[in-house]
Amino acid sequence: MISTAAFRKLALSFHDVVEQPHFEKTSFRINKKIFATLDIVKKKGVVKISKDDQSLFCEHHPDIIYPANGAWGKQGWTIIDLAKAKIKIIKTLLAISYEMVSIKKSSKSKPKKI
Repeated sequence: MISTAAFRKLALSFHDVVEQPHFEKTSFRINKKIFATLDIVKKKGVVKISKDDQSLFCEHHPDIIYPANGAWGKQGWTIIDLAKAKIKIIKTLLAISYEMVSIKKSSKSKPKKI
């Protein structure tokens, strides 16, 4: 179990992350793209990971980690129950999400003209 404050601190520990409100939740962004959100009231974190990673983590930790509802879950958005999750799993999921979102954004950047 980790606190919402600890989740927030971990999410902000990555390079160039910005914290912003996102509806009634808190979002953590890299290059203006969300890689994680935090619901303080429900004590849940949400990360964006690949479908393969989502299947693996959900299979091994079904009572802690599960896909978001509907199309969001099909896109890799994955919910973490902070009341049950260990810090090592959360660190790993945040790192995977951060890398995936930051690389995806930078790979779409236009090449610089010479």
